[in-house]
Amino acid sequence: MAYISGISREQIVLFPETIDDYITEDNPVRFIDAFVNKMDLKELGFIKAQPARTGRLGYEPRDLLKLYIYGYKNRITSSRRLEQECHRNMEISLILKPYQILEEIM
Repeated sequence: MAYISGISREQIVLFPETIDDYITEDNPVRFIDAFVNKMDLKELGFIKAQPARTGRLGYEPRDLLKLYIYGYKNRITSSRRLEQECHRNMEISLILKPYQILEEIM
């Protein structure tokens, strides 16, 4: 009798077409995304809600707030740990725009 073996790493696998397909409809990440998107950050006192005309482009404050709330909800208090999660966690990929994650890798 043989052991159960996995699929070869060289096997072509068909993944879902979008990140939405990986995350269930009742996942709390969807609530965080919708909640922050509805907020008026300028009215709430976020002084960097409007980008500066000069200097390097910064990350969108909404995305940073989503990441902070996600970390708070999941008891991730370290910024280094949040960065690690950005590279491997599909839930964060739903919150953040994909170009931000890919930009760090490249």
